[in-house]
Amino acid sequence: MTGNVLFDPIVPVWLLVTLAVICAGAVSFALWRGLAGWAFRGLAGLVILAALAGPVLQTENRAPLSDIVLMLVDRSASQRLDDRSARTEAAADAMAARLGARENTEVRRVDVGDGVNDAGTEMMSALNEALAQEPRGRVAGVIAISDGVVHDMDLAPDLPAPFHLLHTGRESDWDRRLSVRNAPAFAILGEPVTLTLRVEDSGAAPSGVTRAPLSISIDGEAPQEFMVPLGRDIELPVTLPHGGRNVIQFSVPFEDGELTDRNNAALVQINGVRDRLRVLLVSGEPHQGARTWRNLLKSDASVDLVHFTILRPPEKQDGVPVAELSLIAFPTRELFMEKIDDFDLIIFDRYQRRGILPALYLDNVREYIHKGGAVLIAAGPDYATADSIYRGPLARILPGEPTARVMDQRFVPTVSDVGARHPVTAGLPNAGNWGAWLRQVEVTPVEGGDVLMTGAEDSPLLVLNRVEEGRVALLASDHAWLWARGYDGGGPQLEMLRRLAHWMMGEPELEEEALWADATGQSMRIVRRSLEEDVGEVSVTAPTGEVVSLPLEQVSPGRFEAAFEGAEIGLYRLENGDKSAVIGLGPSAPKEFEKTLASADALEPVLEATNGGARALEDGVPAVREVRAGRPAMGRGWIGITPRGAYETLDVARTPLLPAWAVLLVASLFIVAGWLREGRR
Repeated sequence: MTGNVLFDPIVPVWLLVTLAVICAGAVSFALWRGLAGWAFRGLAGLVILAALAGPVLQTENRAPLSDIVLMLVDRSASQRLDDRSARTEAAADAMAARLGARENTEVRRVDVGDGVNDAGTEMMSALNEALAQEPRGRVAGVIAISDGVVHDMDLAPDLPAPFHLLHTGRESDWDRRLSVRNAPAFAILGEPVTLTLRVEDSGAAPSGVTRAPLSISIDGEAPQEFMVPLGRDIELPVTLPHGGRNVIQFSVPFEDGELTDRNNAALVQINGVRDRLRVLLVSGEPHQGARTWRNLLKSDASVDLVHFTILRPPEKQDGVPVAELSLIAFPTRELFMEKIDDFDLIIFDRYQRRGILPALYLDNVREYIHKGGAVLIAAGPDYATADSIYRGPLARILPGEPTARVMDQRFVPTVSDVGARHPVTAGLPNAGNWGAWLRQVEVTPVEGGDVLMTGAEDSPLLVLNRVEEGRVALLASDHAWLWARGYDGGGPQLEMLRRLAHWMMGEPELEEEALWADATGQSMRIVRRSLEEDVGEVSVTAPTGEVVSLPLEQVSPGRFEAAFEGAEIGLYRLENGDKSAVIGLGPSAPKEFEKTLASADALEPVLEATNGGARALEDGVPAVREVRAGRPAMGRGWIGITPRGAYETLDVARTPLLPAWAVLLVASLFIVAGWLREGRR
C-alpha cells in the first residue's frame, strides 16, 4: 500500500493562476495601506486557492511482479559439433534450475536455430522477438548458451539488463578450413580463370604441420591431388572443359581431432560461355534471304561473321575484265583449308557447285564436321539440280537427299511431333497462325535425322542430324525471309533461325537430350529433356553414397521434371539412361562453418554495453547473484542479474484532502479573524 498527494484542479489552470495573482495583489495592497488584518485575509485566500487546486490523497494497492531472465539456447549447426549439443543441454537445465530456485524469478527459454538461406545464427533476431513478448521493465538479465558465433549483430537491441555468454568451446579445440574466394559465376571457354584458395588451421592445431593435400574434381570425375601450403592464399588457374555449368569440388582430408569436416570441402559452380562465335556464311548467289541471314548474325554481338557471296558465276561471260570484278580476292584456301577449324558454324545459303570451291575444300568441310564442326544448308532450287552441294563429298553426311523436285506452291510451315519436343522448335510463338511460304525443295530424310518441321505435301522442311562429333542441318526452302517481311502475317523467323544457329554451335540450353538440375537452398528441380515419349526414372546419389530413384513426370512435350530435397550439403550425382549430371546443394562454404571455434568476439559490444561477460562451460556452470544496475555483473564463478522491482497495481483510491465544509469553515474563520482584528484597531 502506497500513498501520494496529487492535484486535480476544479477550474482551469489559467484561471487558478489569475486568482492567485489577484489575491497576492490584494494582500500586498492591504499591507501597503497598513491594514491590521492582511495576514488573516491572505490565509483565507490561500485556503480558497488550495481548495480550487483539488488536492487528493491517492493510495495504491500493489502486487510485486517476478523478474524475468531470458535464456537463449543456441541449436544451430555449429552447436552440433563434437559434444557441444549435450553440454549445451546440460548447462541449460542446470542454469534453469538455479534461476528457478530463486524467489521472484522466472525463466524464459528461447531456442535459436539456423537462419534460412544460409543466414547463419540469427540470435539477435530471436532475442528481439522474445523481448517483444515480455515487459522490458521485468527483464533482469539475458543468458546465451552458445559458441558465440552470431551473424546478425547489426540487429542487437538496447538491453535493460546484463547480457552473459556461456560458450561451449574447449581450449583444445582446433579445425582446418578450406575456403574459395573470388569464384566467378561465369567464365569464358578456353581462357583460364584464376581462383583464390586458402587452407588454414585455427585453434590448438598440431604443431609442425605446414602443408596439406588438396583434391580437385571437375563434374564428379576422378580428382587430382596436390600438396599446398597452410595459411597462405593459393592462386589456381582453371580452364573450363565445356559450356554450361561446370561443378568444381575442392577438398582436403579430415584429420583426427578436427571439430568437423564440413568446411574441408568447397563446391564452385561456374557457367562456361563462349567469348566469340565465329560463323562463315557462304551465299551462292544474291537473293532476298541472304540479307535475312546476314542481319540475324550481325545483330548478335557475340558472333564474328565472315560472309562470302558469289556475285558472278564462272560460266557467266559478259566481257567485264577480270581485274575489275573484285576489289579483294576471297581467301578460299585460307578459310577452307588452313583456318576452317576456327569456325563454330558454316552456313551454305543457296550454294551450287560451280567450281569455285574445289571438291578438296568440300571434303575438308566433311572432315570438319566429323571432328565436331557444324554445317547448315539453307536450300533453294539449287539443291535440286545436278550442281547441288549434295552431289559431292557432303552427300554422306547431309540429313536430306533431294528428289530433284521443286514445289512452287503455297504452304504453311508446321511443327512435327518430334519438333514439338525439340528445343529448336518447341514453343515457338503464335504456332498455328504463321504466314505462308511459297517454295520448297522436296527431300528424303536420311536415317537418324530428326524432321522438326514439314511443309508442302507434308514434305520435310527442317531436318537435323548428328554426324559423329558434329552437327548438320537442312532447311529445304529459301523463303524464310517472307516471315521477316510480314507476308501473310509473318512468323517467328528470327527466333527460329537464332535457335537453329545456336543449336548448331552446341549451346547447352538447346540440347535435345539433356539432364540437369536447378538448386534452391537444399531443394533441387531435376529436368530431363528428351525426344522420347518416356524416359523412366532418375537416380540421385547423395554425398553419403545413398541412391534414391525418382520418377520423372512430363510437364510439357519433351520436358520431364522431378523434385528432390537433399538432406546433406555437397555434390549430388544424377543419372538417367546414358545421361548424367552433377549439382552442388548448399553454399560453397556454409556460413555456420566459416568459424567453428567458440569465441565471444562477435558479442563483445553487447557484453560491454550491459556490464555482462563471457565464461566457458568447460569451467563449470556459474552461480547467479543479484547486482545493482550499472555495476559489473560477472565475477569469478558467478554471473549477476539486476532485480527490476516491477509491480502490478491492483486498485487505486483517491480521498480529497480539503472537504468543502472544511474549506468554508477555515476560510470563514480567517475572514472573521481579519475583520475583528481590523475592527479592534
